Amino acid sequence: MQDQLIAASPLLEAHGNAKTVRNDSRFVSGTSSDNSVSEQTEEDKKNLIRLQHLVDKLQLKVKAYKRQAEEAEEQANTHMSRLRKVQHELEEAQERADIAESQVNKLRVKSRDAGKGSNSAE
Repeated sequence: MQDQLIAASPLLEAHGNAKTVRNDSRFVSGTSSDNSVSEQTEEDKKNLIRLQHLVDKLQLKVKAYKRQAEEAEEQANTHMSRLRKVQHELEEAQERADIAESQVNKLRVKSRDAGKGSNSAE
């Protein structure tokens, strides 16, 4: 393996030198690339500001939606408690109606029995 590394060493060195030469040629023509980099930096700054503005707007919308969701949840809880109360009152009214109905039925039976008793006594 060491032999392979030693054999490949000149190739790696040549590749490194080629990169250096390319970098040097870019450095020589640096004024136009500096302007390009500067323009790109300005464009990036503008994009960053625009994106930050959009993020801020979205965060405000998210806060508004959260507040609306909390208000809706509070209303739902209020309505649910009213529903439970009305259901309970309805159950109580049904129980009272059942009791009243059974009392009416008992009175009917008594009145029939009383009517039969007076008819047989005559």
